[in-house]
Amino acid sequence: MAETRKLAAILAADVVGYSRLAGTDEVRTLARLRALRGDLIDPAIDAYHGRVVKRTGDGILIEFRSVVDAVRCAIEVQDGMVERNSGLPPERQIGFRVGIHVGDVVEESDGDLMGDGVNIAARLESLAKPGTICLSEQAYWQVKTRLDRAVSDLGAQSLKNIAEPVRVYSLEVGKSPAKPTKSTAIKQRSMFVLPVAGIAALVVIAAGMWLGAKPARGPENSDTTPRFSVVVLPFANLSGDAAQEYLADSLTDELTSSLSRIAGSFVIARSTAFSYKSKIIDPKQIGKDLGVHYVLEGSALPSGNSVRINAQLISAETDAHLWADQLDADRADLLRMQDEIVTHLARTLEIQLWKVEAARVVRTRPANPDAEDLALQCISYNYSNVFHGLPTVYEYSLCERALQIDPRNPLALAGMAWKFLGPVLEGQSTDREGDLRRADEFVTQAIAIDPNLYFSHRIKGWVLIQQKRPEEAIVEGERSLALNPSFIDAYTLLCLANYSLGRPERTLELADKAIRLSPRDPKLPLLYYQKGLAYFLMQRDEQGIELVRRTLAAWPTWPNGNVMFVAMLALNGKEAEARDALKQYLSRNDSKMRTISAVNAQASSQSFSRLTDAFVKRASEGLRRVGMPEE
Repeated sequence: MAETRKLAAILAADVVGYSRLAGTDEVRTLARLRALRGDLIDPAIDAYHGRVVKRTGDGILIEFRSVVDAVRCAIEVQDGMVERNSGLPPERQIGFRVGIHVGDVVEESDGDLMGDGVNIAARLESLAKPGTICLSEQAYWQVKTRLDRAVSDLGAQSLKNIAEPVRVYSLEVGKSPAKPTKSTAIKQRSMFVLPVAGIAALVVIAAGMWLGAKPARGPENSDTTPRFSVVVLPFANLSGDAAQEYLADSLTDELTSSLSRIAGSFVIARSTAFSYKSKIIDPKQIGKDLGVHYVLEGSALPSGNSVRINAQLISAETDAHLWADQLDADRADLLRMQDEIVTHLARTLEIQLWKVEAARVVRTRPANPDAEDLALQCISYNYSNVFHGLPTVYEYSLCERALQIDPRNPLALAGMAWKFLGPVLEGQSTDREGDLRRADEFVTQAIAIDPNLYFSHRIKGWVLIQQKRPEEAIVEGERSLALNPSFIDAYTLLCLANYSLGRPERTLELADKAIRLSPRDPKLPLLYYQKGLAYFLMQRDEQGIELVRRTLAAWPTWPNGNVMFVAMLALNGKEAEARDALKQYLSRNDSKMRTISAVNAQASSQSFSRLTDAFVKRASEGLRRVGMPEE
């Protein structure tokens, strides 16, 4: 068997007391571990360029390109577990212990790793206390100047089957540092685990942290209640079988966690929400008690071989039902599908919250909007007017007014970045380099002020693609998803970045996952377009044409979609249809992409492989066949 020796950073981790947890409630434990893997662990591994070597029951072995990445990944996971364990009794809390070492390893032909480098990491893991990270001396010296966490020197330790003692350092994590640095800070979410009496006092803290809100005078004061404030009431188990209670409870837990990722959200802790379990609710009274604008309730009902999940959003001010959704899942695959169910509901609800909250602000504060009100209305355009062309001057003037009031408002800064980036992406800019520079300046400032605002990372990724840095764009897209796994817009970025690098199979994989997670998403036409390009790269032209046709049915004026559609038709013997489509496109005067040279410039800005370069040349030939002007 072929083998390769190399130097690698190795992370070994396992679940503390897994046998006890599984013995107490195996189904619930497995469900939580699957949710943690999809929501926290795997996104962190991807974000820091890790490679999972193997999973062994409750353990995992990961290879990283650097010790810095390994430690950052471990810190993100351990810090994230504090929030996810918050409010749970000690016997139900899940804890990880982690060991990290850098050393010589042997890589087998199947990708497995062997040798002392792996063995030392595994032994360090067994020394770690729950919620900590044990580092070998070799690993510690590579990261010690970058750490802002307390470190304990455990001295030289004799490790099983390791010839020489290893000096070990224990890194205290599982709680945020007093002053987070860029290398270790993770998203600080507005979830507090307190009894009801403590919620009102913390509304001020959460609102100030997320939105810069004024101190609240009480839950009845709608103007000072955090705008995306919601309580996820315990989902009802309609089966009549107490053994199925875990499913409804798990959905409640995971939705609470997912909704807390919405920018500017304030989500009541699950321990408080569960105090309403099995009680008759009055949304208005709950809104007053907890100081929230919205109440989310739902149920799980077995029906034949499936389980029907229902959810509805209610206004705590008016008792009006604002939104409802229903999903059916196969009972055999229910645990596997739970992450997808939660992600779908969270995404759909996020879109609705942006819409209803922007409308509420216009209705209740028309005469005296503050910076956050204006930024909210500006950004909400992306959620309610996706395929109506580029936003108007009016929409962006809202972000400009917000920045006049508060120059450090991250929402408004992100909106201004899109103002300059949008025309570049659509081939409509009259000063491409200048607009791209301005977009980069705005989004960089937004990320510096709030590094955990997920859609800023998505905008940064689009900027990086236009700057011919697609690999870095993928990192930003993955960071956006790590912060909010239900953010479908990040998938469109990752699809294009992988298409641009000549990876059509990966593009299809990402697009299909996004469509599965949000099958009625308003951004679906963009995902169809990305799939269409991928199929065209793979010489599956008919599938590509039909997908782009579906895109244009939703967005008939989109310049990029139109020119690619014309080229695809022309290259596949459908020249009559291609000429008609080109004539219709050129008859509109709202596009600057009207010549082959302009199309080439736009397409080439998103092409970084031989495969896509060849596609650009083919597209030009197709446009030429049906008479598009050269210059």
